[in-house]
Amino acid sequence: MEFGGPEDGEKGDALYAMELALSLEKLNFQKLRSLHDVAAKHNDAQMCDFIEGQLLAEQVEAIKEVAEYVSQLRRVGKGLGVFQFDKFLEEKVDGAAAA
Repeated sequence: MEFGGPEDGEKGDALYAMELALSLEKLNFQKLRSLHDVAAKHNDAQMCDFIEGQLLAEQVEAIKEVAEYVSQLRRVGKGLGVFQFDKFLEEKVDGAAAA
């Protein structure tokens, strides 16, 4: 799968990166769903349960989080808004590392 760069100057690098991350998260979700379908086709209940309980639930949360970031970046625009969003992410990462 090829991804081109931002086509126009209106979209900033941060927004483009988050949109790309969102598309990759969605692709990962689709692949997990197809793996789940294969397991269901072969009546592998343990694999289906593992995929549903461990992988798909986590993937849905990741998609939701990245989609919220994309939405926030669209609202703030370029410049100072992206800088403040970057600071927000930095604090979030530092807070998660400390916990």
